[in-house]
Amino acid sequence: MARGLATGKQSDALADYGGLVSRFAFEVARHDRAAHLRDGPLPDDTRVMVLGGEHLATTDGPAIAWMSLAGAPEGEQVWLGEQNGRGHAAVVVDGRVPAELSPTSVRVLAPLLDPDELSLAVHAVAIARWLGATPFCPRCGARTEVRKLGHSRHCPACAVEHFPRTDPAVIMLVTDDQDRALLGRHPSWPEGRFSTLAGFVEPGESLEDAVRREVAEEVGVTVGEVGYAGSQPWPFPASLMVGFFAQATSTDITVQADEIAEAVWVTRDELRAHGEAGTLLLPPTGVSISSWLIESWLGGQITAAWF
Repeated sequence: MARGLATGKQSDALADYGGLVSRFAFEVARHDRAAHLRDGPLPDDTRVMVLGGEHLATTDGPAIAWMSLAGAPEGEQVWLGEQNGRGHAAVVVDGRVPAELSPTSVRVLAPLLDPDELSLAVHAVAIARWLGATPFCPRCGARTEVRKLGHSRHCPACAVEHFPRTDPAVIMLVTDDQDRALLGRHPSWPEGRFSTLAGFVEPGESLEDAVRREVAEEVGVTVGEVGYAGSQPWPFPASLMVGFFAQATSTDITVQADEIAEAVWVTRDELRAHGEAGTLLLPPTGVSISSWLIESWLGGQITAAWF
């Protein structure tokens, strides 16, 4: 039976967030969503962030430019929850955040923000993007009404209540019996940039089978054991990246050209040598679960014996 990652042995090499192991951006929630307060109204002393799409109003630091409720621009109010004894919310503006508020993408801010702010930001962006993408009822086509301070849409025509969706995707670091790791390059990426394989879960499919299918489709490698490693919300627009370590049962590579430009097996020594020479680029450390999966294997925390 495949095993999940036992974090106890790894925690001394990872940052600790209030007793929880944090390994990559967005992983650990730092605010209480306080869903019982979503009927509103927002408390008068609520701290408010301003965003449009995935761009937030920022200030020097960089940091989120927090405002009072009274001082925030017009927009859809989204309750985020409570943090450090105070309510926090977002105001989603129509279009882009005004230039004078220094709008910055959360993709850029993720490795730079304080963890408390990042927890709130990723929640806000996920809701904002859902609100922007679903103004009409998918059942009858009528315009919907925003309720629960951004966390539901009600259709007045057919009375259906719609809630934010999350699309699960698997992301996996595949190793073989020689303890090599399998990395791939997307056709849109520059030469030398590699990462783990990933793909969306299809209807009626388990997460483990999605891992096996995606690896087989993209690079022609068969996978046996699959073990859960961790998950990361990725609000671009509404994904949940579910991370796995997987053991290959074959090693011949045949790439699906429209998905993967090239794929390679690498040893730890080869990967370190490429890194020192600048001939292979990996995802930024701390931003994505992909980088953590690779670093866990590179540091010897994941070996063939793990399975």
